[in-house]
Amino acid sequence: MSIHTQLTFPDDFWWGSAWSAEQSEGRGETGKAETVWDRWFHEEPHRFYKRIGPSITTDHIHRYHEDIQLMKQTGHNSFRVSISWARMFPNDGVGKANEKAIAYYRDLFTEMKNNNIKVFANLYHFDMPAKLQDKGGWESREVVEAYVNFADTCFLAFGDLVYHWFTFNEPLGPILGSYLEDFHYPNLIDFKRGAQAAFFTILAHAKAIQTFKKYQLSSKIGVILNLSPTFPRSQNSADKKAAEIADLFYTRSFLDPMVKGVFPEKLVSLLEEYDQLPVDFNDTDLKIIEENTAQILGLNYYEPRRVKARTSAVNLESPFLPEWFFEPHIMPGRRMNEYRGWEIYEKGIYDLCMDIKNNYGNIESFISENGMGVANEERFMDENGQVIDDYRIEFIQDHLAYLWKAIQDGCNIKGYHLWTFIDCWSWINAYKNRYGLVSLDLATQKRTIKKSGLFYKELSKQNGFSYDLERLVDQHSRI
Repeated sequence: MSIHTQLTFPDDFWWGSAWSAEQSEGRGETGKAETVWDRWFHEEPHRFYKRIGPSITTDHIHRYHEDIQLMKQTGHNSFRVSISWARMFPNDGVGKANEKAIAYYRDLFTEMKNNNIKVFANLYHFDMPAKLQDKGGWESREVVEAYVNFADTCFLAFGDLVYHWFTFNEPLGPILGSYLEDFHYPNLIDFKRGAQAAFFTILAHAKAIQTFKKYQLSSKIGVILNLSPTFPRSQNSADKKAAEIADLFYTRSFLDPMVKGVFPEKLVSLLEEYDQLPVDFNDTDLKIIEENTAQILGLNYYEPRRVKARTSAVNLESPFLPEWFFEPHIMPGRRMNEYRGWEIYEKGIYDLCMDIKNNYGNIESFISENGMGVANEERFMDENGQVIDDYRIEFIQDHLAYLWKAIQDGCNIKGYHLWTFIDCWSWINAYKNRYGLVSLDLATQKRTIKKSGLFYKELSKQNGFSYDLERLVDQHSRI
């Protein structure tokens, strides 16, 4: 017999969701420089699902008044946007700020505030102006300085409206996609260049925080990282070593310098051994990184990382990659989101929060992304056109139960943001998988609140939900 318990979250908990400018706004008429996504879609449209590019997406730039009302109807008291660098500086990311873009964002943020929705503003979400990529992108000091100028302009223009600021969302993503795994423009396979881009990304984060401090705003500034707890296949020393190295590459590489101000010594030593350290850095850079760290931390959690010791030799003639030191482990019995190819492991959100509590000073944090992408959701529409997504409601509840447990165990977690609000364009996957609380008809741009959106409103209203805690004991029995 199941016994339900009311799980109540801390007062003033942030209930909301997140998306990015490139994935939601559309081009609009304000003026906007070409981004790397515009360029890549123009050059290789076949790389994008059903050849759908970023020109219209959710058309938020024309529909934000309507969308803010939908935020209210789905229980939002906070929402993370990103500010488009290419829109703010349509002259290829530099030069004079765009007054039309400033007016657009000020109106957007003002209306959000007037509707009691806190503005969480992120400065960079994968959307490099293409002409700055031509100058080297994150491999270039000139681009770092252009980014800091963009950040400075935003602090000055919107500082009175933004509740919290974030320098980057998932800075690991463009490094993996652009330099290691071929899913971001310019699709290079070159770890050493990626290491340089990663270092300058971290330096840009620190310099933006340094700039932010001069304004003495009431808001805080931090970063949003995609983090997966890393689990070895077994307690065999070889598997444990493989997991430690994977964790260094994928978790500590950005988390340590952006939150602690220092780079992991073991990672530095490993990259030095294989001649993969960045070549352009100096003591002044390291000092700026050390002295300008995140004041708040966003945690994006989707799936765990499971690895094992390599079972085959590395081809030393192949490009240097993290996978030289481990292989993915396919755990027998794991539960999967078959559409996205990700494991569903709710306890991972607890493990992640405890890691931050125990190893990063229990920095003020929140879950900045968590969600479930499902293909062909029209299968689940009722006669009124509403998606009956009980699978998403269960996914949210199960993760929130572990988040509640983390808070009970002392984790300094202040909120939960779902990915995402309205079904949005998802890079090369376009609209293949839908994540939203609100469904989008691409042909008409009609928005319809899903069943999960109604659940989310009630969740926010009650600041919690009723849950059978026995489900935490046997999560792998559920499909």
